Amino acid sequence: MLVILTDEQIISTQQVCSGCLLANSHGLPRWHHGKLGCGHSLAKADRHSSELYECQMGFVLANIDGN
Repeated sequence: MLVILTDEQIISTQQVCSGCLLANSHGLPRWHHGKLGCGHSLAKADRHSSELYECQMGFVLANIDGN
């Protein structure tokens, strides 16, 4: 599951991405076969941390279930 990280909270992608022109037809990030289509991967801190991404709008997303 993808979530958006801010300095103070974790936000559902549905709250932010539903208004984004780059979102899919369901208002969610363009996620295809483990890759974010509307952003790019950021370096992982270690093998136990969640995969992090940055969307084209500048938000940081985390894949919290690892799929």
